[in-house]
Parts: sequence; structure tokens; C-alpha cells
Amino acid sequence: MERLTGFSELADRAHFVVAYPDGIGRSWNDGRAVAASPAQRQNVDDVGFVTTLIDALTAELRIDPRRVFATGLSNGASFTHYLAARAAGRLAAVASVAGGLAAPFAPRFAPAAPVSVLVMQGTADPLVPYEGGPIAGGRLGSELGAEATARAWVEADGIRAEPARGTLPDSDPRDGCRVSWQRWSGGRERTEVWLYRLEGGGHTWPGGPQYLPRLIVGPVCRDFDASFAIWNFFSRHEKTAAGEP
Repeated sequence: MERLTGFSELADRAHFVVAYPDGIGRSWNDGRAVAASPAQRQNVDDVGFVTTLIDALTAELRIDPRRVFATGLSNGASFTHYLAARAAGRLAAVASVAGGLAAPFAPRFAPAAPVSVLVMQGTADPLVPYEGGPIAGGRLGSELGAEATARAWVEADGIRAEPARGTLPDSDPRDGCRVSWQRWSGGRERTEVWLYRLEGGGHTWPGGPQYLPRLIVGPVCRDFDASFAIWNFFSRHEKTAAGEP
């Protein structure tokens, strides 16, 4: 993830702390209950692991507890939603790339506090369908689609207004990707939800390397840098006390 995202270099420039936790067996328990995943098969308490890590880093590095964020790709993206739902009081904002809410967890999705959320998903993702459903042909369970995931957070955050809509400039016409966005604002405690639809984007990190062949993960969208966009989104948000204006 460090090589894929370039977050360490960005953290040095923008002066924030970045951590790269390791899940059991290179996996996260994101609520899908998939036997092929070590973390899910063993029902690992990854929420407990990450919140303990947050406590340790906050104490050691004097981190502002109002400005704690999480992001991830694929299984890490799904776990980011699961973590935010289960530890909503600890996170100001989260961002997911190529992964939505786990379908088995969705009926129990009830965050105790509002969280700002950025969802990025490609329509040409060969592993995680944009519209939701079986992952990797059903071998890895199922998830809600990108729009259903975003709207679940819109409802949880108490947002009533219709979203603003727009498109990003097609800065690299050769990548075959166009990006449209929706932004819901006015949630409780000043939360908002953003959705980036990557038309033609794959199971990849926008602006990052083509880490596996296109045949396996689809193409990389190069119209924007996901890491910069995520940090820009995070920097807009901080946790507030309930009822604080």
C-alpha cells in the first residue's frame, strides 16, 4: 500500500501521520464471512486491532483525536466501511477505493455517529462490480454497489439534500477513463458523502501503478491522483461533539 499510494511522500509534504497496518494473512475481516479469507474465517477482531492501534499512535505521536481517518483498496476498502460503521465515534472521515459495504453486514449497518465518506469505484472493475453483487465470481462473497454504499452513508449521516453533480477534466484521454462525481452535503456534525464514478476504471488505485495486468484488475484511471484527492477530502473534516454547530 505504501508503494501503491505514495502516501508516505504526501504525508511528509502535508505534515500528517500515515500508518500501514497489516491484516492477518494479508486480509481483513470486513463482514463478508468468506471462508477463503483468513481474517474472516477466524473471525479476527480487526476493529479492535485498529482502534487499539489508533490509541497507541495517538498517545505516542500526539495525534489530534478529532482528525483520525482510514482508507483502503479492495478488501481494505470494504473493511474501511466496516470499521467506520463499528467505530464511528473514532473516525472523522473514511475513503474507499474499489470496495463497498459487505452485503451480509448491510442489514446490521447502524453507525453510532456520523462519518464523512468518500467512495471511489470503477465501472470496468473485473473483481468488484460497480453495481454490487458477487465478488470475483462469487468466490469472495458479495458487497453492495458503490451507489448503494454511498446512499447508506447518506442516510446514516442524516443528509436530506439532493447531491451536487459534476465531472473531472479528462486530463489523460489515453487512459479510457472519465470521472463523474456526486457530493451530498449538510449531514449531522457537518458530514458529507462523495462518490467518484470512474467510467472505464478498474480494480486499481487512480493515479497509481498498473500493479497487475489489465486482464486481471482492469485499467488505472489517470485523470486524478486518488491519494491527493483522499487527503484533500480528509483535511476538510474533523470530529465534532454531538450537537456542536
